[in-house]
Amino acid sequence: MSDVVSDGFAKALDSYRAKVHQWAAPLDEHQFWSNPFTYGNSFGHLVLHLTGNLKFYMGTQLLNTGYIRNRNLEFTDANPPTKAKTLEAFDEAVDIAIHAVTSQTADQWLVSYQAAGMPDGMSRFDAVMQCTAHIFHHVGQMIYLQKHWAQQC
Repeated sequence: MSDVVSDGFAKALDSYRAKVHQWAAPLDEHQFWSNPFTYGNSFGHLVLHLTGNLKFYMGTQLLNTGYIRNRNLEFTDANPPTKAKTLEAFDEAVDIAIHAVTSQTADQWLVSYQAAGMPDGMSRFDAVMQCTAHIFHHVGQMIYLQKHWAQQC
């Protein structure tokens, strides 16, 4: 059963990565980093946010990578990297997450998981499920942003 869980998460993470790239592809640098609304975030800042989320919650917490997260900067960086560098960093984060989930044994899925920003009483399985759902949530926002920019052209 552990392989089924690991493979399922790995496939979902890789699928969400492909969707982020699909929806980012038509955006130029300005569109990628601009937020056309008075609420929410730019597409690029959402990618930075997901990158930080995966590198911290899956990399640092499950693989001990040592990544130190600056969550506020994910949304406020006035000099963000290029779109290409941002997507490259996101791909690295997804690779880390896939490695983290495929490294879990049946017993490890049940180990208690504690990290700042996560509810108490979670298992590793719960934390990975929450991180994976988090990507899905933000991909929906990215789709909305990309469709807005497509209508402006």
